[in-house]
Amino acid sequence: MNSEQSYQQTPLRETRSTESSHWRLFSGDRVLWIIIAVLAVISVLVVYSSTAKMAYDAHAVRSSTLYLRQQLMILLLVCLPLIMVVHKINCQVYNFFARPVFWISLLLTLAVHFIGVKTNGAARWFPLGPFQFQPSEALKVATVLFLARQLAGRQSKIDKLRIVPSWRFWTWRSSPVQRKIWREGTRPILLPVLLACGVIFPAHTSSAVLVFMASWVMMLIGRVRFDELLKLLGWAVAGVVLIMTLNLGRSETAEGRVATWVHLWTQPQDQKPIETLTDTERSMIAIHNGGIFGEGAGQSAMRVEMIHPESDYVYAFFVEEYGLIAAIILLMLYLWIFFRAIEIFQRCGTAFPGLLVLGLALLITCQALLHIMVTVNLIPETGQTLPLISRGGSSAVFTVLAFGMILSASRQNEERSHTMPRSESLYEK
Repeated sequence: MNSEQSYQQTPLRETRSTESSHWRLFSGDRVLWIIIAVLAVISVLVVYSSTAKMAYDAHAVRSSTLYLRQQLMILLLVCLPLIMVVHKINCQVYNFFARPVFWISLLLTLAVHFIGVKTNGAARWFPLGPFQFQPSEALKVATVLFLARQLAGRQSKIDKLRIVPSWRFWTWRSSPVQRKIWREGTRPILLPVLLACGVIFPAHTSSAVLVFMASWVMMLIGRVRFDELLKLLGWAVAGVVLIMTLNLGRSETAEGRVATWVHLWTQPQDQKPIETLTDTERSMIAIHNGGIFGEGAGQSAMRVEMIHPESDYVYAFFVEEYGLIAAIILLMLYLWIFFRAIEIFQRCGTAFPGLLVLGLALLITCQALLHIMVTVNLIPETGQTLPLISRGGSSAVFTVLAFGMILSASRQNEERSHTMPRSESLYEK
């Protein structure tokens, strides 16, 4: 075969590959599809096992299969159709709707503080019949989506922009330099992140921190000046100190959790009655009981002693039932999600889908790591669930939505259908 024949046949093969990818039911990164399926199966197993104690309350006796049916309904009737639809939508559509989706999510999260359902002194949910909607979960994804749009549209000049204004706020209006910083950097890039963190913070401090961390890394990858990012970290630390000093939001709860965490590390904890143990201590007992191979499915003893085994401490009793080896494999699956996202990012070539993929993967992976670190007492309690495994409708739905958008970018990589302007290239200097 001569070179001319080879040249003519190569585009034909690429076209056929593109067409087959477009019509394939599960298109995009196949490894990521397998990881999602494994996490969904684990979710069904652990929710059924962890909710055994929830089948009984002071007023009625329920079947534990009720919670299994609810989780199956969420996964099969909501999450599966959602991810099938979302991963077929091109990233240009997400880019177009990023702005309205962000502002709607922001307003809903703000509204929940006034008209939402309160639990443990914090309003987080809107009641929707038998389910509850947590708008902060939507805002986490929407913030990454909007920030990816804002950074992508400024790649040609991003390394020259300043995003952090002077601490002398009284000069912001009078100084031309400060007005330029506000107009070109602070308002379009930094302000949306601060607003999102600000409305999430009163009810869920750790989620606000998670959004800030993911946004900071996105700005770093999006080529925002490093000295600006260092200043932003300084402002963040100063803001946390001020909030704790003024006792704003859930500062008392955060201080109590930190004090409990310090106490567990600095004081002897032997010979304590089990009723006085914290959930973190019970989770560590569960991990110890599990050993290498676990006690067996449904054989967890500590699940009935924990307050929220089905959400905040799923990983601990998963270790107890399935053992340390299975738990390490589960941890590796979450880390694998991020490494797959890096590979998808490297193949995108244009800024918006690449930043979107990495930002969403950071949200999922970092949330999983926070959950796991709490169960082994490396950090104070955060209330973060284990993505796609812990029981909960809003968390599962928006985690699947994030996976769908990642798979959408991966699918377009295979089809070579990213049509963003080359001015948005992450590699453009």
